[in-house]
Amino acid sequence: MATITASMVGELRAKTDAPMMECKKALTEADGNMEKAEELLRIKLGNKAGKASSRITAEGVVAAYVEGGVGAMVEINCETDFVSKNDSFLALANAAAMLVAKHNPADLAALAALPYEQDSFGPTLEDVRKGLIGKIGENMSFRRFKRFAGNGKLASYLHGTRIGVMVEFEGDDTAAKDVAMHVAAMKPVSIASSDVPAELIEKERAVAAGKAEEDRKAAEAAGKQPQPADIVAKRIEGGVQKYLKEVSLHNQPFVKNDKQTVEQMLKAANTSIKSFSLYVVGEGIEKKVDDFAAEVAAQVAAAKAAAA
Repeated sequence: MATITASMVGELRAKTDAPMMECKKALTEADGNMEKAEELLRIKLGNKAGKASSRITAEGVVAAYVEGGVGAMVEINCETDFVSKNDSFLALANAAAMLVAKHNPADLAALAALPYEQDSFGPTLEDVRKGLIGKIGENMSFRRFKRFAGNGKLASYLHGTRIGVMVEFEGDDTAAKDVAMHVAAMKPVSIASSDVPAELIEKERAVAAGKAEEDRKAAEAAGKQPQPADIVAKRIEGGVQKYLKEVSLHNQPFVKNDKQTVEQMLKAANTSIKSFSLYVVGEGIEKKVDDFAAEVAAQVAAAKAAAA
């Protein structure tokens, strides 16, 4: 049985907004597995447990560059929000985005080896990164990038420096820019419902089935007749269909006019979206959360052992 620490409970609570004791129970049941505990909370508490799951803790910036039909997005990470506002750090990110677009590097190592200043033989991006680390005293790294070319026109949108969107499209520039802003706000996972990844659908189906099972147990405990299997199956499938509409771009209510869907807005503007990409700073990265109480206890124990 895994040891459930206060820091683990705090991390799960920050992700889910669920009550502290519910987080501890979920972690205990999941034997310390954070992802499984989050899923258990969604089953028990519904969507309330997922509303804060997109909170990002790692720092850094997203930069974008577009020139004609070629563009790029990059994410560079650092340790603190203070450095993410540093002019030299921002300049490094912008230079990296431009170099990705112009030189199409194969990977992060190839990107880091490119000259910082276009068409020069001066310091590379890696040289500048190391220089900034020495000057500022904080680690920073190139995390990911994506280049766009040959699939239509491009529109980009940056929400501050933490969220970046690139849209490949045909049609009206204003409509495409609005879609990029919509993606930043609503974070769809695909253009159409049919494009939602199968693993996400199955995960949502499992959550809906788990919720139905909880309801069955609650009904039996109260001496009530559980819902028939066919009704439960319809409930589960209804939940999945609702999810598909919520996460597919075309079916989402347009952020500038919730009386129409994004698909309806695009049709009116005679515009089609070929693809979109969304970067959120630190997505998928968890900051290390130190359990100071455990650390102090370990140091005291080590000191006692050494004295003995």
